[in-house]
Amino acid sequence: MGVRTDRVAEMRRFALDVLGLRIADRDTEDFVELLTADGSRLELFGSVAAADGPWLFEVNTVVAGFLVDDIHLAREELHRTPGVELLGELETLPTGYAWQHFRAPDGQVYELTMDPSAVAS
Repeated sequence: MGVRTDRVAEMRRFALDVLGLRIADRDTEDFVELLTADGSRLELFGSVAAADGPWLFEVNTVVAGFLVDDIHLAREELHRTPGVELLGELETLPTGYAWQHFRAPDGQVYELTMDPSAVAS
């Protein structure tokens, strides 16, 4: 889940000290990526500039992500779905973690994510 907030520092402290989350890979003044005990991610964005594109938070301040096993297959399915618009490019980190934002038929922005460490063996 990605959240746009003007209070990243306070939310970071709350997530660490109260919710018991831990820092993942990225932690800056304007963006922090946190992990839950089960490996789910909470991303705090301090500005639209910290996001992948201006469309990410133009409608909603919270962007839910859906974990998939094969992001390429899921992305192709979305591409063929009427009323769905892919936003930006498929992004992939060296770790294999990948994401693709999209606008759903309700006009809200969501995200597909693939996390190799979360795939069941």
